[in-house]
Amino acid sequence: MVSNLGSAAVPPGYLSNQYSYDEMLGKDGHLRPHWDAFFKSLNQLGSGELQNRNSEISRLLKENGVTYNIYGNSKVDNRDWNMDAVPFLISKEEWEITEAALIQRASLFNLLLQDIYGEQQLIKKGIIPLELVYNHTGFLRQCAGIKLPGKHSLVLYSADMARSPDGKLWIISDRTQAPSGSGYALENRTVMTRVLPELFNGLKVRHLSPYFDTMSNSLNELGARHHQNPRIVILTPGPGNETYFEHSYLSSNLGYTLVQGHDLMVKHNFVWLKTLSGLEKVDVIIRRVDDIYCDPLELKPDSQLGVAGLLQVIRSGNVSIANPPGSSILENPGLMPFLQNVSKYFFGTSLLMPTIASWWCGQPKEMKYVLNNIQSLVIKRIYRGINKSTSVDGGSLSAAKLNELKQQIIKHPFLFVGQEKINLSSTPSLVNGKMEPHKTIFRSFLVSNGDSYTAMAGGLSRTSSDALNFIVSNQSGGQSKDTWIISPEPVQSIILPKKFTEKAAVASNGGVLPSNTAENLFWVGRYTERLLGNARFHRTVIQTIAEGNRLMMEADVQAEQVLLKALTHYTSTYPGFIDEEDKDNEEKLKQPWPEIRDILFNETRAGSLKYDFVLFIRAVHAVRDHWSTDTWRVLRGMEEAWSTIKDPATTGHLKMQHILDSLVTSVVAFIGLNRESISREQGWLMLDMGRKMEQCLLLTSMLRATLVIKNDDLVDYKLQEAVLVSNECLVNFRYKYRSLIQLPLVLNLMIFDPNNPRALLYQLDRLKKSLANLPKTTETTLAAHDLFIIEAYQLIHSASKEKLSLPDEAAGQYLNLDAFLSDMYDILSGIQNAVSKTYFVHAQSQKQLFTTDTPEGDFFE
Repeated sequence: MVSNLGSAAVPPGYLSNQYSYDEMLGKDGHLRPHWDAFFKSLNQLGSGELQNRNSEISRLLKENGVTYNIYGNSKVDNRDWNMDAVPFLISKEEWEITEAALIQRASLFNLLLQDIYGEQQLIKKGIIPLELVYNHTGFLRQCAGIKLPGKHSLVLYSADMARSPDGKLWIISDRTQAPSGSGYALENRTVMTRVLPELFNGLKVRHLSPYFDTMSNSLNELGARHHQNPRIVILTPGPGNETYFEHSYLSSNLGYTLVQGHDLMVKHNFVWLKTLSGLEKVDVIIRRVDDIYCDPLELKPDSQLGVAGLLQVIRSGNVSIANPPGSSILENPGLMPFLQNVSKYFFGTSLLMPTIASWWCGQPKEMKYVLNNIQSLVIKRIYRGINKSTSVDGGSLSAAKLNELKQQIIKHPFLFVGQEKINLSSTPSLVNGKMEPHKTIFRSFLVSNGDSYTAMAGGLSRTSSDALNFIVSNQSGGQSKDTWIISPEPVQSIILPKKFTEKAAVASNGGVLPSNTAENLFWVGRYTERLLGNARFHRTVIQTIAEGNRLMMEADVQAEQVLLKALTHYTSTYPGFIDEEDKDNEEKLKQPWPEIRDILFNETRAGSLKYDFVLFIRAVHAVRDHWSTDTWRVLRGMEEAWSTIKDPATTGHLKMQHILDSLVTSVVAFIGLNRESISREQGWLMLDMGRKMEQCLLLTSMLRATLVIKNDDLVDYKLQEAVLVSNECLVNFRYKYRSLIQLPLVLNLMIFDPNNPRALLYQLDRLKKSLANLPKTTETTLAAHDLFIIEAYQLIHSASKEKLSLPDEAAGQYLNLDAFLSDMYDILSGIQNAVSKTYFVHAQSQKQLFTTDTPEGDFFE
């Protein structure tokens, strides 16, 4: 391939033979001007360094926890987000045309939405067929008459575009229900500027921040009619949703509270957020839940994702929503053949950007054309299925399947649309160190801005999984690209506020925590300590067995067996090593490694370390918007480490110790990073309280499992030493007492020492402070958890190390210690249950202290 003199060279071996438009090369085979400037910067890196940077992109995305969930995949819950190091470039001249066309289209769809749920003049005048609207599952009769305040009902809009062989951009689909991808586009840009800043040299790439600034301003203005500092929330279906990463990412970046349906409730014709402090009125909802699931009272009765009564609040104008339920009717591909006439009706002009050629089969002439040319068309239903494709390439079907499809079209013609196949344009992609042409689709995003719309100066581009693949889809394994709009003139990167006011600068969430999020953070704290405690005790048991096997002393054997039984009690992995009815239990105690491996690595066994790890990761992902970037690196490192354990059945004790050492280090790092990065508000309160609660319960369980039975002195010595080692207190003991290990001193250090961070009294003091900072539900009486904490203090102050260390020789046990630990465990469990009943009940609110500026008379009359 020959290149221009003085220009960058065309990548070696790059050749697009798909008879489609090539984004990089002109008709003369030379690099287009904007690509020429890009490759001049790229070539300065060299192929080796470029490959290194590409690997760094993958590493950074993985460490940042960027995922795209795959529905129906039993093996992989979260797929790592893939991004190509080579961006998708659009020239300034082309973008100006495209931007104007997108703004026109967003404005058109806004008017179309308002007409469909309003006067329906388009149907009455025959501009769009009524069958096309009323047979679409996205048309919700319950939403008739709903209109947001201001000019636009359609607040957010996105469009997928592809280039035809003649080089013109076409719109191939519209996204109006809950447009996704803007968060991924922002993450792509963030990674590119960090990993490949050199590539921006010589190219004035437009910033993405004005789009998000406009979104923030528009949503604030939308909620300003309700509240001077409106509360804005993002309503997500939850961690199982395919784009949940984006929901939490936007929540963190925009400062909006991430909520699920059960975090909200309707009361007195307002939407309220259930928080630890009481009910907080919601002014604006950014909806990421599909239309039909939004309101189980009026739409889908079995939905657990929405808010009962939400539609009535929207009708009343007491909450604004982006986008309103019913917006998915606009994603109907059957509307495409009629959009030109719709545009002429509203604007008196044609569309600035063409739409892919489409034939709705509800018209006899068009149905005949589709049936006669079905093998050269893509056939779509007018509505999308749930988690499955509703389009098919007619040319890929067998004769039998083709005939079956024809019969479906003839039987229900108004449900089908035929669309021409587009030979998508190709753009350079870096694959295994070499540039290859891959098919490309570009998605842009728009947000309401006063009387018009603002388009993101960039977007989310996606390429096919390989050079010969014509399917471009995240589900099929395609890659994403950062999208650069080239602008020779400098542009403003942010939109500055007109006037600073301290009140307006306060985040709309105000540090208030939804009760469901509070519960998840509480359990993250508990699972963190459970994982850490179990890992340390497993490690102690494994070290004791490994060292004892070398010495072969009777005391070692007895200590090992007690520790193995204690491990079963401590982890609740019954029957484990205490199955008295199992004839092979004695052999299991003599050869404990298979059972130890099982309670380490068996993910399906309740109480195993891997089981606890899975619970920990799930809880962490449920509140992923609370973790810093460094914290995510630690978490992804933990997940990677566990995923690399190939054959647990053959893992030796040294490898097990190494795995446990690594896990302990990672969990401690996770705890430390949270101490440094989480604001000392309600989120930290719940996380820390969960940790303190679990530490108390674990210590009580460990002491009861190891020290209650009276053994030979040497065996008891080894067990007491194991307790100190497991709790990282052996050095503390030696420094404090400078004495041989003995039970009274061990109990004093682990139960009564107010300065030992691992002691029960120390943890109770911290737990008491956390409980005291919880919002009060009554002004007159003590809460249930306060009564339990008082009882815990009475119990611990009435005990002493001498009394607890007194053995009952007849019973062969320390009965006082056993009774003390048993009573303490019951009290701690009572505290946990009381907190859960008071603060984590999501179905119905408790008596709350309202913290809203709305006068009480406005909604209690």
